Amino acid sequence: MARFSPLMVIPPVIFAAFAGLALAGILRDNADELPSTFVGQPAPVVPAESVDGTAQLTDADLRTGEVTIVNFWASWCPPCRAEHPNLLALDAQGYRVAGINFRDQQAQASEYLTNYEDPFFATGFDLRGRSAIDWGVTAPPETFIVDGDGTVLFRFVGPLIGSDYEQRFLPELARATGG
Repeated sequence: MARFSPLMVIPPVIFAAFAGLALAGILRDNADELPSTFVGQPAPVVPAESVDGTAQLTDADLRTGEVTIVNFWASWCPPCRAEHPNLLALDAQGYRVAGINFRDQQAQASEYLTNYEDPFFATGFDLRGRSAIDWGVTAPPETFIVDGDGTVLFRFVGPLIGSDYEQRFLPELARATGG
């Protein structure tokens, strides 16, 4: 006669738990969107240093009464290069675009903005990525829409290109600016 061991129940229970978590993740609203704990909250502090040759981004810049786009970028980041023309276009359309350089070197960041045009009215330089952590940034590029009172309204993960940019970011920007 075979003996029943309580340990035989553990593997199916663990499997069922993982399957349940996976199913919950698949069925949640906006399964492709990373949640941001900062949406609806005051914007975190910006770096105390700027990219060489640019104006310093300050916390006061995010509380001027105007909507600000805050873009985390790096010169070594191919998706950041891909979105750069759209950042230039947003700047040309009159949007306030601020840049926070992420885990880069001063010389490369400054050279990038010189060679490819600078779309930012002001920058922050985040050598060690501490500000990025405060903002919840996982990897560049990431872009935030910040209301004129400094409240984070929207977080966009990835480059500002393609249909995702057109169908998710631009409508949120229009909503934030009343356009």
